[in-house]
Amino acid sequence: MEPSNTKGQLRLSLCLLTWNELKGCQQDAPRLPLHAYEEVFAVDGGSTDGTVEYLESLGIPVYRQPVKGYNQAYLFAFSKCTTDALVLFHPKGTVDQQDILKFRPLFEAGNDLVIASRNIEGSKNEEDDDWFRPRKWFVLCISFVTAVLWRRKGPIIWDVLHGFRGMRKDRFLAIEPLQEGLSIDIEMVARCYRKRYRAVEFPTRESRRIAGETHFKAFRTGKLLLSYLWRELGRPA
Repeated sequence: MEPSNTKGQLRLSLCLLTWNELKGCQQDAPRLPLHAYEEVFAVDGGSTDGTVEYLESLGIPVYRQPVKGYNQAYLFAFSKCTTDALVLFHPKGTVDQQDILKFRPLFEAGNDLVIASRNIEGSKNEEDDDWFRPRKWFVLCISFVTAVLWRRKGPIIWDVLHGFRGMRKDRFLAIEPLQEGLSIDIEMVARCYRKRYRAVEFPTRESRRIAGETHFKAFRTGKLLLSYLWRELGRPA
């Protein structure tokens, strides 16, 4: 789907990343202001619940991810992007669909990486109503560690793991993302710190997903992300 283009502006693509998210797509896709983007498509990781067919019925092209893996989903999405920057949206029914309108002005202000944050002033994390917030605390801790290790200028990014984000395509390619694993969200932040690219957050309000369960189990995911930080220490900037 290619909504109308506005000449003279940065051209933006929107990618829906899906894997058995039919309920979320039914909630989010009809409410997304797709007209604000020059290109709209989806990358699917192997849905069997009707997600692909539903998105195609709305006129949204769906590309089947050829290689499994979370990093590979991003790599494939950016390979399909034909504009200046790509915004990634996970349709789970958890955030305000209108927030996709907030990316363009932040890119046009000169930022390379833009993240919808659940952890800054004006935002809301799905765990904020609970007294025990293990996922939020883990994200805050790993965000702090990442900043201590590699940030040299610019703001601290406090939600390094939220997949609702966008990045300029040339900058994404320049950070040389790892081909495997599920580190891509934190990797984008760490590599931007190291290359002194401009990164920024804006607040978003997250609610609990309307159906299904997370694909990222807490203990295994945390262990892999900590392993990534160790690996990143040995990589050249």
